[in-house]
Amino acid sequence: MIGEIDEALRALVKASEGIAADIDIALDAPTTDWAARRNAPTVDLFLYDIREDVRRREFGFVERREHGIVISREPAPRYFKLSYLVTAWTQRPDDEHRLLDALLRCFLRFDAIPDAFVVDTLAETGLPCSITIAQPPPEDRAFADVWSSLGGELKPSLDVVVTAPLSRAIQYHVGPPVTAGVGASFEAIGFGSEDATFEPAPDRD
Repeated sequence: MIGEIDEALRALVKASEGIAADIDIALDAPTTDWAARRNAPTVDLFLYDIREDVRRREFGFVERREHGIVISREPAPRYFKLSYLVTAWTQRPDDEHRLLDALLRCFLRFDAIPDAFVVDTLAETGLPCSITIAQPPPEDRAFADVWSSLGGELKPSLDVVVTAPLSRAIQYHVGPPVTAGVGASFEAIGFGSEDATFEPAPDRD
């Protein structure tokens, strides 16, 4: 799931208007050493936090149907929030700001990752992967702390959070539907032959 979100965001940025085709798209941690080695305009999508969205946890089952008939049941998926630190790297600050503006407009166009970029296990769930951008950070985390842990200087950035469903890969298959009515057979207790006779039960006082 994580790699699929990485590639979806990378493809989304590549396809966005206002972002040159020759700009590199990286997933690296933007450390001081990495920044020193960079020699081309770059958009960096650094995944720095993963946590479950417990508010969306469900305990029921999801039914899968074919032709209106239930064929299996599986536990409802869990939802996880993947937080990306999105930065622009060029030789001039004003170029970086223009690139950040293009990135902001790119992500604001969508409430969820477009279906064209959702593949493999994400596509199998049939559920959207929502996108939020530039929201206030949780109380237990500050962006300055993220930069401090990376050993770099604070830099203009966008916080992009993708909330994605993750299938638990547990499936319970159900039996075929009943197509015949209820029947009964008495052969096992000796009443199956044509010459079997029945005697009425004696009257009781």
